[in-house]
Amino acid sequence: MATTRHVLLKLLPGILATLLLSACSMGKMVVQGTESIMDSSVEAMNRETDLELAREAMPANLKLIEGMLIEDPGNTTMRLYAAEGFYGYAYGFIELENPERASLFYRRCYHHALQALQDTGIKVNPEYSSAAELETAVGKAGGKAVPALFWSASCLAKWIDLNRDEPTSIIELSTAAIMMQRVLELDEDFYYGGAHMFFGAYYGGRSPMLGGDHALAEQHFSKAAAINQDRLLIVELLQAEYLDRQRLDQAGFHQRLTRIVEAPDNLYPEMALTNGIAKQRARHLLTLEDDWF
Repeated sequence: MATTRHVLLKLLPGILATLLLSACSMGKMVVQGTESIMDSSVEAMNRETDLELAREAMPANLKLIEGMLIEDPGNTTMRLYAAEGFYGYAYGFIELENPERASLFYRRCYHHALQALQDTGIKVNPEYSSAAELETAVGKAGGKAVPALFWSASCLAKWIDLNRDEPTSIIELSTAAIMMQRVLELDEDFYYGGAHMFFGAYYGGRSPMLGGDHALAEQHFSKAAAINQDRLLIVELLQAEYLDRQRLDQAGFHQRLTRIVEAPDNLYPEMALTNGIAKQRARHLLTLEDDWF
């Protein structure tokens, strides 16, 4: 009996370790097995026409993804879903009513995207690297890193946009631009021409004295519109909000936003939610017209 007990005591740590490893592996397997379901879930969300339904559904989906990341923290696909989700939730539903809360969501979005970027082999922290160091690091990135670069830049830029009083914000915006420039070089069509939209706002939202280039901004917006066959309303929304406003082009601002509001609801079924959000924000921007011009 004593011998048997002794043997069991020696085996117990190994048995427990095996059980723990099996549980860990099982959790990862479950998470990895849901990736195709998440693809379909994202597609269904993009097609949603009821903004209130989308707003109510997104928080639970985001916490589900973060729960899966506890099980499988190295899952780059889930990291990118989390980044995209927090960006969309903050931009679509929180930013206009509570900018401070939206800022926190953009920051969370950025941390998920940055982890995904580092998991692809780009071992750099954009906010603590010099421009030269960052350019060297992202210059080595291939197509696999495009999604992580895109969301890292997008989330960081939106956080900066809501924290313009921070003294380092202009420098950090150039950091986001370095990452997005690599996206443009590798795949200008990625995420509906998102890099072109980024640079349209980047060059359009500043005066030429501060690095703006309105002609270049217009070129980027035109390319983004062409990529989406003029069906993605967010392109015109950004052009009105950044370029038309900076140019003090009230007529262009008003006409562009009015076209968005009056666009048919079935203009782009695959991106119905984004177009619905664009319509909502266009109505809001029109209420600011007299203050801005």
